[in-house]
Amino acid sequence: MRLPIDPQADLARRAWVACPACDDARHCAACADRRTCGDHWRYLISSNGPVLHLQCPGCTHTWSLDTRPGLPRSGGAPCP
Repeated sequence: MRLPIDPQADLARRAWVACPACDDARHCAACADRRTCGDHWRYLISSNGPVLHLQCPGCTHTWSLDTRPGLPRSGGAPCP
């Protein structure tokens, strides 16, 4: 079952990280070189400090990514 694109998704707010569900960028030379790719970006739905909430436009998978794993978070609510 594919989810719809999140209503908070905005083409102007994007991130370039691998999708853990579809791994669609695995054979992309630009992504392998960690360059900005016009095809393999993710919607940046929101952020909570170092935690990004993302959605893949290809497979519509949603996930959260802690960009500073192992460091304690100061206050705030836990991630959904």
